[in-house]
Amino acid sequence: MSNVIRFSEPTFIGNEAKYIEKALKEIKLSGDGPFTKQCHNWFKKNTGISKAFLTTSCTHALEMAAILADIKNGDEVIMPSYTFTSTANAFVLRGATIVFVDIRPETMNIDANKIEDAITSKTKVIVPVHYAGIACDMDKIMKIAKKYNLFVIEDAAQAITSKYKGKILGTIGDFGTYSFHDTKNITSGEGGLLIVNNKKFHQRAEIIREKGTNRNQFFRGEIDKYEWKDLGSSYLPSELNAAMLLAQLEQLKKLQDKRHSLWKMYYKELKTLTNKIELPVITTGANHNAHIFFIKCKDLIERTNLIRFLKDNNIHSAFHYLPLHSSQAGKKFGRFDNVDEYTTKESERILRLPLHGKMSDSDLYKVVSNIKKFYGH
Repeated sequence: MSNVIRFSEPTFIGNEAKYIEKALKEIKLSGDGPFTKQCHNWFKKNTGISKAFLTTSCTHALEMAAILADIKNGDEVIMPSYTFTSTANAFVLRGATIVFVDIRPETMNIDANKIEDAITSKTKVIVPVHYAGIACDMDKIMKIAKKYNLFVIEDAAQAITSKYKGKILGTIGDFGTYSFHDTKNITSGEGGLLIVNNKKFHQRAEIIREKGTNRNQFFRGEIDKYEWKDLGSSYLPSELNAAMLLAQLEQLKKLQDKRHSLWKMYYKELKTLTNKIELPVITTGANHNAHIFFIKCKDLIERTNLIRFLKDNNIHSAFHYLPLHSSQAGKKFGRFDNVDEYTTKESERILRLPLHGKMSDSDLYKVVSNIKKFYGH
Protein backbone atom coordinates (compact mmCIF):
# COMPACT_ATOMS: atom_id res chain seq x y z
CA MET A 1 0.00 0.00 0.00
CA SER A 2 1.61 3.27 -1.09
CA ASN A 3 1.54 6.65 0.64
CA VAL A 4 -0.11 5.29 3.76
CA ILE A 5 -0.50 7.70 6.65
CA ARG A 6 0.11 5.52 9.66
CA PHE A 7 -1.63 6.07 12.97
CA SER A 8 1.61 5.94 14.97
CA GLU A 9 5.32 5.58 14.26
CA PRO A 10 8.31 5.93 16.58
CA THR A 11 10.52 8.89 15.68
CA PHE A 12 14.31 8.80 15.82
CA ILE A 13 16.06 12.14 15.35
CA GLY A 14 19.10 11.99 17.62
CA ASN A 15 21.83 9.64 18.82
CA GLU A 16 19.73 6.47 19.17
CA ALA A 17 21.91 4.28 16.93
CA LYS A 18 25.15 5.83 18.23
CA TYR A 19 24.22 5.24 21.87
CA ILE A 20 22.97 1.70 21.26
CA GLU A 21 26.25 0.90 19.49
CA LYS A 22 28.15 2.39 22.42
CA ALA A 23 26.09 0.30 24.87
CA LEU A 24 26.98 -2.83 22.90
CA LYS A 25 30.65 -2.07 23.50
CA GLU A 26 30.20 -1.67 27.26
CA ILE A 27 31.06 -4.52 29.58
CA LYS A 28 27.69 -4.16 31.31
CA LEU A 29 24.56 -4.66 29.19
CA SER A 30 22.23 -5.52 32.06
CA GLY A 31 20.31 -2.90 34.01
CA ASP A 32 21.57 0.05 36.04
CA GLY A 33 24.61 0.71 33.90
CA PRO A 34 25.89 4.12 32.76
CA PHE A 35 22.99 4.88 30.39
CA THR A 36 20.39 4.07 33.04
CA LYS A 37 22.18 6.38 35.47
CA GLN A 38 22.22 9.17 32.86
CA CYS A 39 18.48 8.75 32.32
CA HIS A 40 17.85 8.91 36.06
CA ASN A 41 19.96 12.07 36.26
CA TRP A 42 18.06 13.60 33.33
CA PHE A 43 14.74 13.16 35.08
CA LYS A 44 16.09 14.50 38.35
CA LYS A 45 17.56 17.58 36.65
CA ASN A 46 14.69 18.36 34.27
CA THR A 47 11.63 17.49 36.34
CA GLY A 48 12.60 17.97 39.96
CA ILE A 49 11.67 14.35 40.71
CA SER A 50 13.25 13.27 44.00
CA LYS A 51 13.55 9.61 43.01
CA ALA A 52 12.76 7.78 39.80
CA PHE A 53 13.48 4.25 38.60
CA LEU A 54 13.59 3.07 35.01
CA THR A 55 11.57 -0.10 34.55
CA THR A 56 10.97 -2.56 31.74
CA SER A 57 7.47 -1.12 31.18
CA CYS A 58 4.84 1.16 32.67
CA THR A 59 3.04 -2.06 33.61
CA HIS A 60 5.95 -3.01 35.84
CA ALA A 61 6.13 0.50 37.28
CA LEU A 62 2.46 0.13 38.30
CA GLU A 63 3.17 -3.30 39.78
CA MET A 64 5.99 -1.84 41.86
CA ALA A 65 3.68 0.93 43.06
CA ALA A 66 1.08 -1.66 44.08
CA ILE A 67 3.69 -3.48 46.18
CA LEU A 68 4.89 -0.24 47.74
CA ALA A 69 1.29 0.66 48.63
CA ASP A 70 1.10 -2.74 50.37
CA ILE A 71 -1.97 -3.90 48.44
CA LYS A 72 -3.36 -7.10 49.89
CA ASN A 73 -6.17 -9.52 49.22
CA GLY A 74 -9.52 -7.78 49.78
CA ASP A 75 -8.27 -4.21 49.36
CA GLU A 76 -10.16 -1.97 46.93
CA VAL A 77 -8.63 0.32 44.33
CA ILE A 78 -10.60 3.09 42.59
CA MET A 79 -9.90 3.91 38.95
CA PRO A 80 -11.69 4.67 35.68
CA SER A 81 -12.90 1.80 33.53
CA TYR A 82 -11.67 3.66 30.46
CA THR A 83 -8.00 2.70 30.67
CA PHE A 84 -5.55 -0.01 29.62
CA THR A 85 -5.60 -3.40 31.34
CA SER A 86 -2.25 -2.76 33.06
CA THR A 87 -3.82 -0.10 35.27
CA ALA A 88 -6.07 -2.74 36.80
CA ASN A 89 -3.83 -5.83 36.51
CA ALA A 90 -1.12 -4.32 38.71
CA PHE A 91 -3.53 -4.34 41.66
CA VAL A 92 -5.48 -7.49 40.79
CA LEU A 93 -2.17 -9.37 40.96
CA ARG A 94 -1.94 -8.30 44.62
CA GLY A 95 -5.49 -9.53 45.34
CA ALA A 96 -7.35 -6.21 45.13
CA THR A 97 -10.88 -5.61 43.89
CA ILE A 98 -11.11 -2.88 41.29
CA VAL A 99 -13.86 -0.29 41.77
CA PHE A 100 -14.56 1.48 38.49
CA VAL A 101 -15.84 5.06 38.49
CA ASP A 102 -17.44 6.93 35.60
CA ILE A 103 -15.53 9.46 33.47
CA ARG A 104 -15.94 13.08 32.48
CA PRO A 105 -17.07 12.94 28.85
CA GLU A 106 -15.07 15.94 27.66
CA THR A 107 -11.69 14.58 28.81
CA MET A 108 -12.27 10.81 29.23
CA ASN A 109 -10.65 11.19 32.68
CA ILE A 110 -12.06 9.86 35.95
CA ASP A 111 -14.82 12.09 37.34
CA ALA A 112 -13.31 13.30 40.62
CA ASN A 113 -16.78 14.27 41.86
CA LYS A 114 -17.79 10.59 41.89
CA ILE A 115 -14.77 9.17 43.70
CA GLU A 116 -15.87 9.83 47.28
CA ASP A 117 -19.12 7.88 46.88
CA ALA A 118 -17.09 4.83 45.78
CA ILE A 119 -14.91 4.79 48.91
CA THR A 120 -15.49 2.01 51.46
CA SER A 121 -13.61 0.81 54.52
CA LYS A 122 -11.58 -1.43 52.15
CA THR A 123 -10.42 1.35 49.83
CA LYS A 124 -6.63 1.70 49.73
CA VAL A 125 -5.71 3.57 46.53
CA ILE A 126 -7.06 6.04 43.96
CA VAL A 127 -5.56 5.73 40.47
CA PRO A 128 -6.14 8.77 38.26
CA VAL A 129 -5.32 8.08 34.60
CA HIS A 130 -4.30 11.20 32.69
CA TYR A 131 -5.86 10.32 29.35
CA ALA A 132 -4.21 11.83 26.24
CA GLY A 133 -1.80 13.67 28.55
CA ILE A 134 -4.58 15.90 29.88
CA ALA A 135 -4.60 16.19 33.67
CA CYS A 136 -7.30 14.83 35.95
CA ASP A 137 -8.66 17.14 38.67
CA MET A 138 -5.71 16.50 40.96
CA ASP A 139 -6.64 19.12 43.57
CA LYS A 140 -9.90 17.35 44.31
CA ILE A 141 -8.36 13.87 44.12
CA MET A 142 -5.54 14.75 46.52
CA LYS A 143 -8.01 16.37 48.92
CA ILE A 144 -10.15 13.21 48.97
CA ALA A 145 -7.07 11.02 49.43
CA LYS A 146 -5.89 13.08 52.38
CA LYS A 147 -9.35 12.99 53.98
CA TYR A 148 -9.54 9.18 53.84
CA ASN A 149 -5.80 8.45 54.19
CA LEU A 150 -5.51 6.84 50.74
CA PHE A 151 -2.58 6.44 48.37
CA VAL A 152 -2.71 8.20 45.01
CA ILE A 153 -0.89 6.42 42.18
CA GLU A 154 -0.89 8.48 38.99
CA ASP A 155 -1.05 6.50 35.77
CA ALA A 156 0.75 9.09 33.65
CA ALA A 157 1.68 6.61 30.92
CA GLN A 158 0.57 9.10 28.26
CA ALA A 159 1.54 12.26 30.09
CA ILE A 160 5.29 12.87 30.04
CA THR A 161 5.92 16.67 30.34
CA SER A 162 2.19 17.36 30.92
CA LYS A 163 1.35 19.58 33.88
CA TYR A 164 -1.45 20.42 36.27
CA LYS A 165 -1.29 23.96 37.65
CA GLY A 166 2.44 24.03 37.01
CA LYS A 167 3.15 20.62 38.57
CA ILE A 168 4.42 17.81 36.34
CA LEU A 169 1.97 14.92 36.14
CA GLY A 170 3.29 11.87 37.95
CA THR A 171 4.86 14.04 40.67
CA ILE A 172 1.66 15.01 42.50
CA GLY A 173 0.50 11.72 44.03
CA ASP A 174 2.48 9.28 46.17
CA PHE A 175 3.70 7.48 43.05
CA GLY A 176 3.62 8.15 39.32
CA THR A 177 4.29 6.02 36.27
CA TYR A 178 5.37 6.76 32.67
CA SER A 179 5.46 4.61 29.56
CA PHE A 180 8.13 4.57 26.85
CA HIS A 181 6.34 2.12 24.58
CA ASP A 182 6.87 2.89 20.91
CA THR A 183 3.42 4.48 20.65
CA LYS A 184 4.35 7.16 23.19
CA ASN A 185 5.85 10.63 22.69
CA ILE A 186 9.33 9.25 23.37
CA THR A 187 10.30 5.61 23.32
CA SER A 188 12.85 3.01 24.30
CA GLY A 189 10.89 0.34 22.41
CA GLU A 190 9.48 -0.98 25.65
CA GLY A 191 10.11 0.73 28.94
CA GLY A 192 8.68 2.71 31.82
CA LEU A 193 9.48 4.82 34.84
CA LEU A 194 8.34 4.70 38.45
CA ILE A 195 8.34 8.04 40.24
CA VAL A 196 8.49 7.79 44.03
CA ASN A 197 7.42 11.09 45.58
CA ASN A 198 7.53 10.01 49.22
CA LYS A 199 11.07 9.62 50.56
CA LYS A 200 10.10 6.92 53.03
CA PHE A 201 9.57 4.54 50.08
CA HIS A 202 12.86 5.23 48.27
CA GLN A 203 14.89 2.39 49.75
CA ARG A 204 12.11 -0.18 49.52
CA ALA A 205 11.48 0.72 45.88
CA GLU A 206 15.14 0.10 45.11
CA ILE A 207 14.98 -3.31 46.80
CA ILE A 208 11.73 -4.36 45.08
CA ARG A 209 13.19 -3.38 41.69
CA GLU A 210 16.28 -5.54 42.33
CA LYS A 211 14.46 -8.85 42.82
CA GLY A 212 13.81 -8.07 46.49
CA THR A 213 17.51 -7.79 47.33
CA ASN A 214 19.73 -5.01 48.67
CA ARG A 215 22.10 -5.61 45.75
CA ASN A 216 22.43 -1.92 44.86
CA GLN A 217 23.68 -1.12 48.36
CA PHE A 218 26.31 -3.84 47.86
CA PHE A 219 27.40 -2.36 44.52
CA ARG A 220 27.72 1.07 46.18
CA GLY A 221 29.94 -0.44 48.85
CA GLU A 222 27.49 0.27 51.67
CA ILE A 223 27.33 -3.42 52.74
CA ASP A 224 29.78 -6.30 52.30
CA LYS A 225 27.19 -8.79 50.95
CA TYR A 226 23.65 -8.63 49.68
CA GLU A 227 20.65 -10.75 50.58
CA TRP A 228 16.97 -11.32 49.93
CA LYS A 229 15.12 -8.66 51.91
CA ASP A 230 11.60 -8.23 50.49
CA LEU A 231 9.15 -8.96 47.71
CA GLY A 232 10.43 -8.07 44.29
CA SER A 233 11.07 -8.99 40.71
CA SER A 234 13.42 -8.14 37.85
CA TYR A 235 12.16 -4.71 36.83
CA LEU A 236 15.42 -3.32 35.37
CA PRO A 237 15.56 -2.52 31.64
CA SER A 238 18.73 -3.37 29.74
CA GLU A 239 21.32 -0.76 28.85
CA LEU A 240 20.18 -1.01 25.21
CA ASN A 241 16.75 0.32 26.20
CA ALA A 242 18.29 3.01 28.40
CA ALA A 243 20.69 4.09 25.64
CA MET A 244 17.82 4.59 23.23
CA LEU A 245 15.76 6.43 25.84
CA LEU A 246 18.59 8.83 26.67
CA ALA A 247 18.86 9.81 23.01
CA GLN A 248 15.12 10.50 22.96
CA LEU A 249 15.24 12.50 26.18
CA GLU A 250 17.96 14.71 24.68
CA GLN A 251 15.59 15.53 21.78
CA LEU A 252 12.42 15.74 23.87
CA LYS A 253 11.74 19.43 23.24
CA LYS A 254 12.08 19.04 19.47
CA LEU A 255 9.82 15.96 19.49
CA GLN A 256 7.24 17.74 21.64
CA ASP A 257 7.31 20.90 19.52
CA LYS A 258 6.48 18.85 16.44
CA ARG A 259 3.59 17.07 18.15
CA HIS A 260 2.15 20.33 19.51
CA SER A 261 2.34 21.89 16.06
CA LEU A 262 0.38 18.99 14.55
CA TRP A 263 -2.13 18.99 17.41
CA LYS A 264 -2.83 22.71 16.98
CA MET A 265 -3.20 22.32 13.21
CA TYR A 266 -5.75 19.53 13.70
CA TYR A 267 -7.72 21.68 16.14
CA LYS A 268 -7.69 24.73 13.91
CA GLU A 269 -8.68 22.83 10.76
CA LEU A 270 -11.41 20.74 12.36
CA LYS A 271 -13.10 23.57 14.24
CA THR A 272 -15.31 24.07 11.19
CA LEU A 273 -16.87 20.66 11.88
CA THR A 274 -17.95 21.26 15.47
CA ASN A 275 -21.58 20.90 14.42
CA LYS A 276 -20.69 17.33 13.37
CA ILE A 277 -17.93 16.23 15.74
CA GLU A 278 -16.53 17.10 19.16
CA LEU A 279 -12.92 18.12 19.71
CA PRO A 280 -10.70 17.61 22.80
CA VAL A 281 -11.20 19.88 25.81
CA ILE A 282 -8.15 21.11 27.72
CA THR A 283 -9.36 21.73 31.26
CA THR A 284 -8.39 24.71 33.40
CA GLY A 285 -4.90 24.31 34.85
CA ALA A 286 -3.90 21.56 32.43
CA ASN A 287 -0.92 21.82 30.07
CA HIS A 288 -1.02 18.77 27.84
CA ASN A 289 1.73 17.08 25.80
CA ALA A 290 -0.10 16.50 22.49
CA HIS A 291 0.01 12.76 22.96
CA ILE A 292 -3.31 12.10 21.23
CA PHE A 293 -5.61 14.09 19.00
CA PHE A 294 -9.08 12.61 19.09
CA ILE A 295 -12.49 13.51 17.78
CA LYS A 296 -15.90 12.32 18.93
CA CYS A 297 -18.31 11.01 16.30
CA LYS A 298 -22.07 10.92 16.76
CA ASP A 299 -22.15 7.23 17.63
CA LEU A 300 -20.50 3.83 17.07
CA ILE A 301 -21.99 3.40 13.57
CA GLU A 302 -20.70 6.76 12.37
CA ARG A 303 -17.28 6.09 13.85
CA THR A 304 -17.07 2.68 12.17
CA ASN A 305 -17.98 4.20 8.83
CA LEU A 306 -15.40 6.99 9.24
CA ILE A 307 -12.63 4.51 10.11
CA ARG A 308 -13.50 2.52 7.00
CA PHE A 309 -13.62 5.66 4.83
CA LEU A 310 -10.21 6.83 6.05
CA LYS A 311 -8.71 3.36 5.57
CA ASP A 312 -9.99 3.30 1.98
CA ASN A 313 -8.01 6.52 1.51
CA ASN A 314 -4.81 5.04 3.00
CA ILE A 315 -5.22 6.72 6.39
CA HIS A 316 -4.97 4.65 9.54
CA SER A 317 -7.06 5.83 12.50
CA ALA A 318 -7.98 3.98 15.68
CA PHE A 319 -10.57 3.84 18.41
CA HIS A 320 -9.23 3.13 21.89
CA TYR A 321 -10.05 1.18 25.05
CA LEU A 322 -13.02 -1.07 25.48
CA PRO A 323 -14.28 -0.32 29.01
CA LEU A 324 -12.68 -2.72 31.48
CA HIS A 325 -15.81 -3.20 33.59
CA SER A 326 -17.66 -4.83 30.70
CA SER A 327 -14.85 -7.27 29.90
CA GLN A 328 -14.69 -10.84 31.18
CA ALA A 329 -11.83 -10.07 33.59
CA GLY A 330 -13.38 -6.77 34.63
CA LYS A 331 -16.52 -8.53 35.78
CA LYS A 332 -14.44 -11.12 37.63
CA PHE A 333 -12.04 -8.76 39.39
CA GLY A 334 -14.04 -5.57 39.81
CA ARG A 335 -17.33 -3.73 39.88
CA PHE A 336 -18.66 -0.46 38.53
CA ASP A 337 -19.73 1.99 41.20
CA ASN A 338 -23.03 3.73 40.59
CA VAL A 339 -24.14 4.38 36.99
CA ASP A 340 -22.15 4.04 33.77
CA GLU A 341 -23.47 7.27 32.29
CA TYR A 342 -20.55 8.15 30.02
CA THR A 343 -17.83 5.47 30.01
CA THR A 344 -19.36 3.08 27.50
CA LYS A 345 -21.17 5.70 25.43
CA GLU A 346 -18.13 7.91 24.99
CA SER A 347 -15.79 4.97 24.34
CA GLU A 348 -17.94 4.13 21.31
CA ARG A 349 -17.63 7.66 19.89
CA ILE A 350 -13.94 8.44 20.27
CA LEU A 351 -11.60 8.21 17.30
CA ARG A 352 -7.86 8.88 17.45
CA LEU A 353 -6.23 10.48 14.41
CA PRO A 354 -2.66 9.92 13.16
CA LEU A 355 -0.15 11.93 15.21
CA HIS A 356 3.58 11.26 15.29
CA GLY A 357 6.91 12.89 14.54
CA LYS A 358 7.18 11.52 11.01
CA MET A 359 3.94 13.18 9.88
CA SER A 360 4.25 16.07 7.46
CA ASP A 361 1.89 19.03 7.25
CA SER A 362 0.61 17.63 3.95
CA ASP A 363 -0.16 14.31 5.66
CA LEU A 364 -2.23 16.15 8.23
CA TYR A 365 -4.09 18.17 5.62
CA LYS A 366 -4.88 14.94 3.79
CA VAL A 367 -6.40 13.51 7.00
CA VAL A 368 -8.40 16.68 7.60
CA SER A 369 -9.52 16.87 3.97
CA ASN A 370 -10.85 13.33 4.05
CA ILE A 371 -12.68 13.87 7.34
CA LYS A 372 -14.33 16.99 5.87
CA LYS A 373 -15.18 15.04 2.74
CA PHE A 374 -16.80 12.30 4.85
CA TYR A 375 -18.99 14.88 6.58
CA GLY A 376 -19.93 16.58 3.32
CA HIS A 377 -17.76 19.70 3.63
